[in-house]
Amino acid sequence: MESSSSSCSGQHDSVTTNRLEAFSDGVFAIAATLLILNVVEPAGPLGQGLLHIWASYVAYAVSFVTIGVIWINHHGVIAQIAKVDRVFLLVNVIFLMLIAFIPFPTRLLAEHIMADGAQAAALAYGITLTGTALMFNVMWQYAAHDKRLLRENASERAVRGITRSYLPGPFIYLVATVSAVVSPQLSAVLYAAIALFYVLESSLFGGRA
Repeated sequence: MESSSSSCSGQHDSVTTNRLEAFSDGVFAIAATLLILNVVEPAGPLGQGLLHIWASYVAYAVSFVTIGVIWINHHGVIAQIAKVDRVFLLVNVIFLMLIAFIPFPTRLLAEHIMADGAQAAALAYGITLTGTALMFNVMWQYAAHDKRLLRENASERAVRGITRSYLPGPFIYLVATVSAVVSPQLSAVLYAAIALFYVLESSLFGGRA
């Protein structure tokens, strides 16, 4: 009887985690899809107009890759978790709220990076991604502290690797955000460089955690 109860409990935890991941995947998918709405058909002659909105292409690519890398990392976190509680769910909801918000500052950056309002747009984008990285760390640290929510067989090496990989994120984005005060264009370049860095980091070292 005790064995049956334990089995039911484990099944409940598994279902809860699956529902969390399914909901999160939906938010990620919607946020990534909404990015394309920022790329609008230009006015005037089509050929010249398509070249004129180059910033929209760049902003779309950078944000899509950024959301994609965050999704991959979120999947890695969930893979280490055996169960979730209300606190973790609430932190995850705030994290997803920021993910869903990314298309808005992406559009601001695309439309204003070479015009008036460039600094405000770059700051809005950076603050959003800094907050996203911060909440990601809060979510992971809460789950990993004393293995509160982790699988019993979670590898210590994997846990340390995830912590080490995610911890610099908020600080890196904060530096890029603050640089917008000096040069919004420099800040935008740094956002693109950070996205590229995390793609390379995930590709080259993601499997070694």
